[in-house]
Amino acid sequence: MGILQNENAIPSASGAGGFYTHQIEFSCRFQPNGSSLDSTEYLSRTQGTPTNVDKCTISFWIKRSAIGSRMYGMTGSGSSGDFTWITFGGDGNDADKFYYLQAPASGNTIRLESNALFRDTSGWLNVVIANDSTQGTAANRNKIYFNGTQYTDWGTYTSYSTQNSDFLINSSGHKIFIGSSGASAANAYLPFDGYIAEYVFIDGTQYAASDFGETKNGVWIPKDPSGLTFGNNGAYLKFENSGDLGNDSSGNNNDFTATGLGADHQVLDSPTFGS
Repeated sequence: MGILQNENAIPSASGAGGFYTHQIEFSCRFQPNGSSLDSTEYLSRTQGTPTNVDKCTISFWIKRSAIGSRMYGMTGSGSSGDFTWITFGGDGNDADKFYYLQAPASGNTIRLESNALFRDTSGWLNVVIANDSTQGTAANRNKIYFNGTQYTDWGTYTSYSTQNSDFLINSSGHKIFIGSSGASAANAYLPFDGYIAEYVFIDGTQYAASDFGETKNGVWIPKDPSGLTFGNNGAYLKFENSGDLGNDSSGNNNDFTATGLGADHQVLDSPTFGS
């Protein structure tokens, strides 16, 4: 069972100005409240009517602060009776596996569990989840990229979307979370411990990782996503306003509500700056 480290080491801040074509100035820091599985620090909003509930893409950068526990939900959604988790989950070694789980009240279950373990707490990792349930090939309906490379080494659980089925995380009335996974009671569950930067939610399009980043001198670096088509539920969080960490910069004004997050949760550590 492999250990996936962030091998694309990010250059130091001293060389950032000339190396990066797109700068990410800030990230948002999340810290679990003791051993509780219920998150007290998160961002959330309730999704409206989607452009296309069968297609959506999520991109974000993360840096973990701790390993070995299943309380690591980067994002997800919840509603009455069903939920979506995008998380590191399980116990023991499984706690450092990546999980993508959609658990509806009936039908269209997604369950992908990586064989790789994610144990890097020093480098930034870009995660892209690209969904399109209209695709004829099952594996093309849920594409996961880590630092620009599509991941296909799924383990015990490998269950893709049913063709032409809805994605709960882009469904009207579902509460979407950042820094936590959604639970079936539409509350915050499985808190993330670490940093999240440049969170992008796309409604209606299955984009590739190359739309959010590029390889330069062997390093995966971010690209400016502002020109992408965001769709009705689309959002782009830069965390650039310490007094309004949930501000949406996509042009949709799909702002997230911050819970338990203050100005001190905005930090300079980002994929393009070292500290």
